[in-house]
Amino acid sequence: MDAFLTSLAVERNVAASTQSQALSALLFLYKEVLGTDLPWLKEVTRAKKPARLPTVLTREEVQRLFRHVDDPLMDLVVRLLYGTGMRVMECVRLRVKDVVFARREIVVRDGKGGKDRVTMLPASLVDRLEQHMKVMKAQHEADLALGHGEVWLPDALAVKYPNAAREWGWQYVFPAAGLSVDPRSGAVRRHHLDEQRVQRAVRRAAQRAQFAKPVTPHTLRHSFATHLLEGGTTSARRRNSWDMRTSRRP
Repeated sequence: MDAFLTSLAVERNVAASTQSQALSALLFLYKEVLGTDLPWLKEVTRAKKPARLPTVLTREEVQRLFRHVDDPLMDLVVRLLYGTGMRVMECVRLRVKDVVFARREIVVRDGKGGKDRVTMLPASLVDRLEQHMKVMKAQHEADLALGHGEVWLPDALAVKYPNAAREWGWQYVFPAAGLSVDPRSGAVRRHHLDEQRVQRAVRRAAQRAQFAKPVTPHTLRHSFATHLLEGGTTSARRRNSWDMRTSRRP
């Protein structure tokens, strides 16, 4: 087995993830099917994961991308991704209570590594985001009137705070268009916006803009960070977007 895994890396030049998948499959076969414990695989030559530079758009290309997003909601989401540096899942999971208009800040909960952090809210998006949230609040109140209006809460907070799931502050900033049934609990809730919709919107806009390089929502995060550095933002000033220990509070 050592020789086989080594040959994947040396002779077939497979990606590191492909070799890891093959190793996991073999370990499962021997341990779970054959009931045999394998010795530590010390002699296997590991495939190396190449270090790749991220795709970054220029400021002009970012504006060109924006012009080709034809859905108003997606336009707001895409601009927010670029203006805040959030990951796509961080954006669609954003809760109302974590948008702080008074300080022009957004609190990103449970980000990569399970940490919270604060990022900036661009002044150019404040009015649009406030208007969007007024519309979403009216939709939430309509849901409540129909006996719905509940949202999923993390870490058993629904037990600790029984009414929180229906409170406006806990609702998603970008909720789904319709209600859905939670397959685990059977509760009827309004989930957050499907992240694939954002991904498709960015892909279509990039195609219309005729970019030769691949562009995804994560490209906007890399572009955000690069443009901050180009604008003279130092490490000290970037502490405006700092990491904090995870601590969920209602």
